[in-house]
Parts: sequence; C-alpha cells; structure tokens
Amino acid sequence: MRGTLVKVLVHRRDDRGMRLEPFASRCVRAGEVHELVTTDHHETAPGSRVDRVGFLGFVEIANAGVIDRGDEVWAGDRLVGTVHGFDSCHFPNHYNVLIRTDVPRTGPELRLEPETPVWFRPASTITEPPPAT
Repeated sequence: MRGTLVKVLVHRRDDRGMRLEPFASRCVRAGEVHELVTTDHHETAPGSRVDRVGFLGFVEIANAGVIDRGDEVWAGDRLVGTVHGFDSCHFPNHYNVLIRTDVPRTGPELRLEPETPVWFRPASTITEPPPAT
C-alpha cells in the first residue's frame, strides 16, 4: 500500500498521552489522510499510554488497503520503522499511525519533504526500498 506525504511535521512531545487502540489493523481508503507518528514505546496492551513521540507528517493514501501492526513503513528509500499501533483521538478526521523506532524522530530529522512517497508493507527480512512508482 502506498501514499504521498502531504505535510511535514516538526515537533515532538514527551507527554502526548495517546492511547493504543485494541485493533491490530485498520482499513484505509484511497484519498484519506492519516498522521505518521514515531515512538520508542514498547507496550502493546490496548489503552496503554504513549507519551514519547516525534511527528513525521500527514500521508495521503493512494490505494485502499489494510495497515497491520508490524508492517514496515518506508519513506522514500528509507525504512522508518514498523507500525506499533493506532491512536484514534482525532478520528474520524484521521488516525495517528504509531511507528516504532529506536528514538522518536520528526519529519526534518528524516529529511522528509512534501511529495515523499510512503509505503506500508508486510515486515520481511528484505531491506531494499519498495520500487519507485
């Protein structure tokens, strides 16, 4: 499943208070916009609080699909991390897609720019970027 970054975010928080949804996957439609948020949080229990976050930006989904916990998230040719879960504090406007990383990162820290292609794909041992489209 692919998308395009439409807005780069530059901030981070240590007290965000997001809550993990009990769902291991979320269906998304073409044209929807969802927020990408990095975290070093480990807990996966439903309702667990996620405070340490870095905001990457908003991605417009290009083709309908399903985002699963554990999916790899790629931005351009860079593996950002894996889907940790979802926070729906802004739903139905958008989901916060929480991405597990070693350290919470922001969009500029990953050199993200508007129009950067984003891919969600099942985790694998392959570390090559997705094909260009």
